Parts: sequence; C-alpha cells; structure tokens
Amino acid sequence: MALALLAVGSGAEAITLRAGDIIITADGGFAPTKLPRHENAPITIHGGGRISTVSGALPPILETIDIEYDRHGSVETIGLPVCHQGQLEATTVAQARQHCRGAIVGKGSGKAIVKFPEQAPIPASSPITIFNGPKKNGNPTVLAHAYLDHPVSTTFIVPVVIEKIHKGLYGYRTEATIPKIAGGAGVPIEGSLKIGKQWTYKGKQHSYINARCENGRLQARGQFRFKDGTFLAGTFLRPCTVRG
Repeated sequence: MALALLAVGSGAEAITLRAGDIIITADGGFAPTKLPRHENAPITIHGGGRISTVSGALPPILETIDIEYDRHGSVETIGLPVCHQGQLEATTVAQARQHCRGAIVGKGSGKAIVKFPEQAPIPASSPITIFNGPKKNGNPTVLAHAYLDHPVSTTFIVPVVIEKIHKGLYGYRTEATIPKIAGGAGVPIEGSLKIGKQWTYKGKQHSYINARCENGRLQARGQFRFKDGTFLAGTFLRPCTVRG
C-alpha cells in the first residue's frame, strides 16, 4: 500500500498529493470569506480535483472520497424539499433536475476515461447534481446524480450521509463511494462541485451551509482510496476574516 500525507498553509493555491505514480491536484474554498466570529452566516463551498500519473498511464480507479469538515459551521435543511432515490432512477441530468428542482443544493461536473481491452480510450463526462436527501439516523444526506450517454447510457446515484462527528477541529464527515463506470472499465480523472443554497421558510431566511470565523481560518481534510490500495490524504486551510 502506498501512502501520501500533505498539510498545506492558508494560501489559495491548490495542493498536490503524490504516492508512487499517482498524483492528485486538488483545490477548494468558500465564499464569502468575511464572517461573524460567534454566529453562523451563509456560505457557499467549492472544491475539485484531478487525478493523473507521473508516467502518463491511466491511474488506478478511485474508490472512495472521505472528507472531514471544520466544526465552526452547520448544515441546515429545515423547510428544504427532499429528493428520494426513486425520483432519480433511470433519469438524464435534465429529467433529474426537473423531478427534484427544489431540492438542488449543488452542481458540478465529472470526467472519466473508459478503457476497454484492445480499444482506444474513450472520454466520458457528465454534469453532477447534488440533491437534498432524506435524513438518516438524524443526519442530513445528499444524493449525487450523474448521467453518461456513452459508451453505455447509465444513470449514477450516490447517497452520501453528512455525519456529525466530534474530532478536534472537525465536526462533519462525508464518505462517497465512487460507482463503477462502464462495468469497471471507466477511470475517474476529474471532478468539481459548488454547493450552497438559500431559501425562505415560514418567513425566515435559511442557508444550506453556514460558517463562522472563530480562529481566522476554516479547514477540511480529504482522504482518497484507490482500488490498488493507494491512500492519499491532504488538509485544506483557507483564511477567513471577522465581519464587523
């Protein structure tokens, strides 16, 4: 098993993780960066990454992405419409967004390379939609939806629990299992997401993601596991300033 760990400072630059031949270049952040010190305020978060290799060969298949989030914040779903997995099954991107329009909390994109034996690599990509899902054991959940129209038409639905944790600086955790693409012939190479939503419920404004600036920064820790046993982890530190 190969292992790489990297912690980075508070700059806005991307981080690079490497283990053996595998390289992950990742970035993330939030807006606005001016926040109250002692009470939460609405924010939007964004993140993305690309997987490559030093040799130029296709990387091994990414199986899970585990992210721990700063405890100085909250996820709120009161009054937010809920999307159920049955509403998304066998849907295109447009159909899924139509079925659960009010439950959309984020959007992004994903790319993969499909490599069948004795065939040239086939690029594949899809928009990604993040829907507010039903709670599980009291925790919020999301449903990540994607749709490929080639080489085989396939709908992907990935349920993700937003688990509350008590782990030092971290208060929330998500773990996403990457679905098999093209029967296991697809290799994920790139993805990005932007998550955030505001709405009115019973005359009061609400925000899906909220945060405060108690110590001058917010941070998240990502862990990436590959089919060949490789494990990489990195910490994102992003500065915030106190809003007067």
